[in-house]
Amino acid sequence: MSSRYIGSKWKKTAALLHAKEIASYVPNTKRLTRSSLEKMLHEYGMVYVKPDVGTFGQGVMRVERRTGASGELYRYQIGTKAREFTRFDDLFRSLLQRTRGRSYLVQKGIQLLKYNGRRFDVRVMVQHDPHKNWETTALIGRVAAPRKVVTNYHSGGTPMPVDTLLAPHLGRVNRQLLIQEMRTMGKQVARRLQASFPGIREIGIDVGVDHTFRPWIFEVNTKPDPYIFRHLPDKRIVRKVIRYAKAYGRL
Repeated sequence: MSSRYIGSKWKKTAALLHAKEIASYVPNTKRLTRSSLEKMLHEYGMVYVKPDVGTFGQGVMRVERRTGASGELYRYQIGTKAREFTRFDDLFRSLLQRTRGRSYLVQKGIQLLKYNGRRFDVRVMVQHDPHKNWETTALIGRVAAPRKVVTNYHSGGTPMPVDTLLAPHLGRVNRQLLIQEMRTMGKQVARRLQASFPGIREIGIDVGVDHTFRPWIFEVNTKPDPYIFRHLPDKRIVRKVIRYAKAYGRL
């Protein structure tokens, strides 16, 4: 039997927030309303607005609030296009035109580490092994295309080894510790989601790392792309990912 697919980001986030050891990794996330957006922009200065159901980073918007000599300035970016407003109501009206009545979420923005001036995050792949135990099988970094707000490969992101991306920021031992933390976190997330959604056999976790080297869970995909790991130099990794996926009927 193939792995179960859960589309709603909100349902998956709510499940993670019920587990104390995982909740601290999840940035503050709310359903998008006028009130939630205004409050979170005042609190954090930058948030991400994204569709509750969607893939490949499509529809994700980076929204910012700044205060300057001339007063407040609001800005949002989708893809490489940005718009600016001097009033919150005008910003929100424009966002509503983008969302077209669909359910969206607003999430605290995390200032991500960069590689050569471009933001990156990490895809953590966790799968059932042939004995139905959870195993973190692969990690890969995704570097955002220039001037884009998302890192997804399908939106022009560049897949790279995580160790390479962390090397300018951390020494070897600390890189290994951070990678191990993400591996352990991956299995915790998988077990928690399986308790809420029996039948899942694979997850891909999108993890961002901030300037204090703290990992953050942005979202969890229950139908992750197994083939992105072909971009890693060590081909044994993608072979294992695919072997496990075939064992539980995904491929």
